[in-house]
Amino acid sequence: MRTLICVPCMDTVHTLFMVSLLSMRKAEGTEVSVSSCSLVYDARHVLAHKAIREGYDRILWLDSDMRFDPDLMEKLSEDMDTGLEFVSAVYFTRKKPVKPCIYDSLCEAVTKDGKTIPYASHVKEIPDGLFEIEGCGFGAVMMTTELIRKVGDLPFYPMDGYGEDFSFCRRARAAGAKLYCDGRIRADHVGLQLINEDCWEK
Repeated sequence: MRTLICVPCMDTVHTLFMVSLLSMRKAEGTEVSVSSCSLVYDARHVLAHKAIREGYDRILWLDSDMRFDPDLMEKLSEDMDTGLEFVSAVYFTRKKPVKPCIYDSLCEAVTKDGKTIPYASHVKEIPDGLFEIEGCGFGAVMMTTELIRKVGDLPFYPMDGYGEDFSFCRRARAAGAKLYCDGRIRADHVGLQLINEDCWEK
């Protein structure tokens, strides 16, 4: 089982991220690839195509502003070994109000000028284990390369006002995939302060 760790970034890779990446226990055959681009969805496409072209079985997506434990890859791999196609760790938004970057449903919000803006509803509780989700951010996500093939060309291109990560989730679910989060696996979002569950304003 070969995994490519994919890190899309613009122009900054945080020190805490690099310390986490260097400390993480990696399975044999694991490689790391970084793509720097002003458009994150282009960076994701470059990395996804590389993983498929070079015959990797899985991708571990890591954003360059995350901090995580050394066993992150081991835990996500254990979940994937049960036959899942997609598993996310839990992490939280950097800006207040702090909420999980894990979503359980699609909603619509109407602005003052009458325009309808799509958005997703953050989960209200995090179970202690695997649970199915509507979508998530890609700060710490493992997926099969077969899922990317299933979703099709330009899987990360933004759609209907959503970001590239949630756009992929929508396409994946439309293709019949089930997306999961493991509530036992946590990562911190690096901002001006470390963002984790302690900051969550329910």
